[in-house]
Amino acid sequence: MRKKITKAIFPVAGLGTRFLPATKSIPKEILSLVDRPLIQYAIDEAREAGIKEFIFVTSRGKGALEDYFDGAPQLEQSLRKKNKKELLEELKRSTMDSGEIVYIRQREALGLGHAVWCARRLIANEPFAVILPDDVIAAEKPCLKQMVEAYENTGGCMVAAMEVPPSMASAYGLLDIEENMGSLLKIKGMVEKPEPEDAPSNLAVIGRYILTPSVLKNVGTLKKGAGGEIQLTDAIAMEVENGSDVFGFRFDGQRYDCGSKSGFLQATIAFALSRPELRDELMEFMVETVESRRAAQ
Repeated sequence: MRKKITKAIFPVAGLGTRFLPATKSIPKEILSLVDRPLIQYAIDEAREAGIKEFIFVTSRGKGALEDYFDGAPQLEQSLRKKNKKELLEELKRSTMDSGEIVYIRQREALGLGHAVWCARRLIANEPFAVILPDDVIAAEKPCLKQMVEAYENTGGCMVAAMEVPPSMASAYGLLDIEENMGSLLKIKGMVEKPEPEDAPSNLAVIGRYILTPSVLKNVGTLKKGAGGEIQLTDAIAMEVENGSDVFGFRFDGQRYDCGSKSGFLQATIAFALSRPELRDELMEFMVETVESRRAAQ
């Protein structure tokens, strides 16, 4: 019987320089889409997938991120007095029980592979998930839950995959596919940030992973790769070389790259339009704005 995926690593040590000056004082991960920070979407997705232990790989200056998950007794008391039950429920979702969440420091910015490796002692000998909060995925069934269900049949390592245009190949890890099985893809290799002419496919790895503990051992043997960083995709590719199964998974859902300003704005609009109490007023504003711009041209 396969071990259940109950642990997830959240690499959140980045400086968020694309969002300066906002990230001068607050971590990028608590920038909000509508009324929930990026990290809350990631936590909610993990919980839906059965995750019980949350491992955050942080860096200096992330204190506000840690505070976000603490209880807020005064605020809770105030909401109770005003009988604001719905807001109390929302607040409860952002509070983590003692021992449920762990923070580890990544002392140097050496890449995603190194960030995940920093949590190796907490993973021990169990399969685990990795979630990148920058990748927000709107889906009827959360992306990681889709992957966990597929993993129960396949085992091995699994990465979320989506099609990207050739011009974007150099921004992603690309999959070299051995067998296309619909939503599942048997992988024979992975190439980190290739030039378009060297891309093995148009299927890119995005920020959801299910990994075996041996991937962490692989990371420990790696030298710096693309971009002068220790790449997680290189460690996963070593699993293929060692004869282990690695799968890509085409998920159902819409992914937003909230590590970029454009993607963050797109996600904000999309999530706001999905809210009945906001949709009509926002749609009216958007239509009026577009029409006035067209008239001005």
